[in-house]
Amino acid sequence: MATPREQEAADFLRKHKIIELMDNLTSMLLFHRPGRPREFLITQLEQLRLSKMRSLGCPSLFNDTNLDAVFGILDPIKQGHITYVQYKEALTTLGIEKFNECPEGMEKDKISQETFRREANEGLQRSSATFMS
Repeated sequence: MATPREQEAADFLRKHKIIELMDNLTSMLLFHRPGRPREFLITQLEQLRLSKMRSLGCPSLFNDTNLDAVFGILDPIKQGHITYVQYKEALTTLGIEKFNECPEGMEKDKISQETFRREANEGLQRSSATFMS
C-alpha cells in the first residue's frame, strides 16, 4: 500500500501526464539516436511548447511516408484497402490506444489507405499531445 506521499507523487505524475511525456521522449530519442541526445531532447521539448502555444500538431515518430509503408506491408498485392482487423492491429502496434472504432469503410471491411493514414495521424497526434494538461 502506498504512503500518502507516494500517492501524492503518483497523482501528480498522472495529472500532468509526465509518464507519457517521458515515454514519448524516450521513444523519439531511441528512434532518432541523435549524436547529441541532450540537445535533441531540449529541441523536442521546445517544439512541444511551440506546438501548444500555436495550436500546431505535435512532433511524432511517424510521418505519412512511414504510415504508407505500414499500409503497404498490410496490402502487399496493392488492392488499395486493408481489413478492419488489420487496421485495428496496425494502430495498436503504432502505440495508438484510442482510435476511431468505426472508420470509413468498416461496413465493407475495406479500410482505404487515405482513411488509414488520416486515422493513424489523428491517433498519433492524440498520443503525442503529452504536454496538454
